[in-house]
Amino acid sequence: MSTPAQFIHSTPGHLKVFSAVGDKYTVLATGEQTGGAYCLADATVPPGGGPPPHYHTREEESFYVTEGEITFTVDGRTVVGRPGTFVQIPRGTPHAFKNTAAKPARMLILCVPAGFEKFMAEFATELPSADAPPIPPQPGEIEKLLAVAPRYGIVMLPPPH
Repeated sequence: MSTPAQFIHSTPGHLKVFSAVGDKYTVLATGEQTGGAYCLADATVPPGGGPPPHYHTREEESFYVTEGEITFTVDGRTVVGRPGTFVQIPRGTPHAFKNTAAKPARMLILCVPAGFEKFMAEFATELPSADAPPIPPQPGEIEKLLAVAPRYGIVMLPPPH
């Protein structure tokens, strides 16, 4: 049984920040805070960054681009997201995103229901502060991703040819 949603007021010094395969994710709302309804993160994606192709079996994932440009590949379709672009991806839908521009991009990521933040906490590296830069991809990080993802209903796919 989950706890009821609660009032959330966070400041940068009190948020969990993770580095995952070179990207940075600041968790703004956790399932514990939202009664399990959703989790929300602010992602910074450097040039060339973004996760490998995958899909979620447990949650819908939505993105709102706030800075820069992100190229989404969703079930074989390509969508270029600039500030103000919203993309929702239903569970079970293969997708990936990549920053193909020369500058970092930022976006909000909403997962419904919550749970993705627990995956990040287990898989990614916690950073000391919101100002810390993401850690470049490390040897063994993809292997850890492949091992942890199935426990959270995330299915990793081979890259497109």
